[in-house]
Amino acid sequence: MNSGARFAKMRTSMVRALSFSAVTAFTLNPALTPVIAADYRTPAPVAAGDGQMNSRFLSLGVGKAVVIDLPREIKDVLVADPKIANAVIRSSQRAYIIGGDKPGQTNIVFFDSAGQQIAAYDIAVKRDLNGVRAALKQLLPNSDIQIEGVGDGVVLAGTAATPIEAQQAADLAGRLVGGGDKLVNSITVRGRDQVMLKVTVAEVARSIIKQLGVDLSANLTYGTAVVNFNNSNPFTAQGGPLVGGNALTTSFGATPSVSTTLRAMESAGVIRTLAEPNLTAISGESATFIAGGEFPIPAGYACDPTTHVCTTQISYKKFGVSLNFTPVVLTAGRISLHVMTEVSELSNENSITVSQALSSSTTNSITIPSIKTRRTETTLEIPSGGAMAMAGLIQDQTKQAINGMPGLMQLPVLGSLFRSRDFVNNQTELMILVTPYVVRAVAQKDLSRPDDGFTAVSDPQADLLGSINRIYGVPGRQEPARNYRGQYGFITD
Repeated sequence: MNSGARFAKMRTSMVRALSFSAVTAFTLNPALTPVIAADYRTPAPVAAGDGQMNSRFLSLGVGKAVVIDLPREIKDVLVADPKIANAVIRSSQRAYIIGGDKPGQTNIVFFDSAGQQIAAYDIAVKRDLNGVRAALKQLLPNSDIQIEGVGDGVVLAGTAATPIEAQQAADLAGRLVGGGDKLVNSITVRGRDQVMLKVTVAEVARSIIKQLGVDLSANLTYGTAVVNFNNSNPFTAQGGPLVGGNALTTSFGATPSVSTTLRAMESAGVIRTLAEPNLTAISGESATFIAGGEFPIPAGYACDPTTHVCTTQISYKKFGVSLNFTPVVLTAGRISLHVMTEVSELSNENSITVSQALSSSTTNSITIPSIKTRRTETTLEIPSGGAMAMAGLIQDQTKQAINGMPGLMQLPVLGSLFRSRDFVNNQTELMILVTPYVVRAVAQKDLSRPDDGFTAVSDPQADLLGSINRIYGVPGRQEPARNYRGQYGFITD
């Protein structure tokens, strides 16, 4: 064999070896296969052993198309519902499947010249959600939300970082399908935050009452004529004289007689109210805190028609400290709060007395107190750890009244004997502060209770020293070193 023949034979062997090696490499390692335009075409399904074709599922967006390359020449095509999807034959072995203008499902079957099936496709035309997916990834980078089309609706799945992001994803998808029953929201919020709300209700009320009046009474007799003079001046600004007020009475002469009563009262009072309810709730959930009681009030009478015995019906009115709030943790640590807080207490102001005759000689009287209430409800947004004045009130009320005998009360100096004057001034300062915190659970040893270190005294200490209790540190707890300035500690009045 000459050298040329040997070279040709060697080259043929090398080409065969290289071809086999390349096919083996591409088969065993698909990652090495170069990407070409034909790879984006959908291959035809493989025939089953019984000659029937296994249908392949194909999902298309509304108005989208896909290229199908078939192994044999196409002779006929069957489209079940051309309104959902249609097939266009461009060459003997290539077809275009085009989605319709509305979602739905259909199937397409291709046949060769012998009437055998070449390929079969189950087509599902869905909404084009690529734009929505890109918007979700761009707007909500911290969430992993998937959106899929089902018929003419969509399904949201995956996880969201906060309830606000889950709601934003639902709103975005709702604009696509119009909301309602076409949107199924299955998003799970991971790591829901817990919010502790501290509310401070602080109020200081001051009152000053001054009353000064002179009552005159005289008994004058001239022969057979008797003249009785009585001038009593009421206090109307306060509604009456102060209970336990001061009075100075002076009488002149026996017959005729003059009696003078000087009533002079002054009262100053201050009321300090402080309530600090704390409450913790999961973001998005509501929580309620109530500390108070109920007092009975008569609500009417019920009479037995047989015995004709009437009994008083009692209803109960609530009072105390209540807090109701719904927190929603927003992005960047901000918290949206819907807060309703109320502080109420019993008061003798505007109270009424109800009398009931038990018999001809016995009367039962019941005094029903009024309720003084401070209530507010609002929605606001605060960062975690920040404080805000939720509500405030400054009230200054002054009442002054002068009562007396017309004409005489206008006299200079002497007019004071025929009139009374009372002065009432009420000042109120109220402020409601709210402070939310995003909190986490801690170990029990890191929490303190109001009764930590409380120990009752022994009998000798109580009898001889007048002590009420002993206070000790909590065993095993090491308090951090602190530097205090000014007065501190427990004060017992």
